[in-house]
Amino acid sequence: MAVSLQTKYPLRPITNIPRSHRLSFQRLCVTSSVTTTKPQPNLEKLVVEQCHAKPPLSNNPTLLSTKPQPDRKKLVVKQRLANPPLPNDPSLQSTWTHRLWVAAGCTTVFASFAKSVIGGFGSHIWFEPALAGFAGYILADLGSGVYHWAIDNYGDESTPIVGTQIEAFQGHHKLPWTITRRQFANNLHALARVITFTVLPLDIVFNDPVVHGFVSTCAFCIMFSQQFHAWAHGTKSKLPPLVVALQDMGLLVSRRQHAEHHRAPYNNNYCIVSGAWNKVLDESKVFDALEMVLYFQLGVRPRSWSEPNSDWTEETEISNNQA
Repeated sequence: MAVSLQTKYPLRPITNIPRSHRLSFQRLCVTSSVTTTKPQPNLEKLVVEQCHAKPPLSNNPTLLSTKPQPDRKKLVVKQRLANPPLPNDPSLQSTWTHRLWVAAGCTTVFASFAKSVIGGFGSHIWFEPALAGFAGYILADLGSGVYHWAIDNYGDESTPIVGTQIEAFQGHHKLPWTITRRQFANNLHALARVITFTVLPLDIVFNDPVVHGFVSTCAFCIMFSQQFHAWAHGTKSKLPPLVVALQDMGLLVSRRQHAEHHRAPYNNNYCIVSGAWNKVLDESKVFDALEMVLYFQLGVRPRSWSEPNSDWTEETEISNNQA
């Protein structure tokens, strides 16, 4: 006479399984529920519930020292990483609006450069505009680092004016390799808009070749800093030889140098034009000092003190493997 499985092997609450054996026990539970010849609906439900239930509080020191279970947030992030942006994703493609803004930015920069060259010819001076241009190049790298540090650590997508850029930089930290898939105008249009509104009045008001030597070079480097940034994420074999040569010479931020920005502790190498200021700023702890001042004066903690969390790290590691 057949005896019921529940009668012959009554179920009892399982309360004292050490964490180290929990994984193998889960496999045992799943196997038993699948291979039973006459599965009981209630039995299967109960076995699954017992397998996944949290262990009750106990005086058992093994249970008390058990580490907490991974939270759901990590699982959600891993699920989201299964579908990274595709090359034909509309958010990575250029629109005609993007192209028009880049064209406008390039036009204002070229007009400033032309005034510097024509003014230099007319005044028979070359050294001063050239020196001013070099100063613009150096200060553009410093400015890119300060701005990058600020939007990496403060504000969010709701911040006025720059909220969109803050959100974009946060997304870049989560999936840094996607910048190499952005089309040219899509990557530059935001900075091109700023350059257009900044340089156009200077083109109208000033004719000094020294002023325009500085303005044209600085504006050009700032507007194209995102392209230099994208090249710093590219692989050497896929970059134009001239770009690789400029990176190796230190005139553009190198791939190796910028890679340090995407590794723990994620609070260094912020400059993305030439990277010349990175070593100076990092070794002198300039940004650390600014963060302390803002914290004690305003009570605002920079994001680098608590982020990127393990989710950021997970996504960065996965993205590096895919790049």
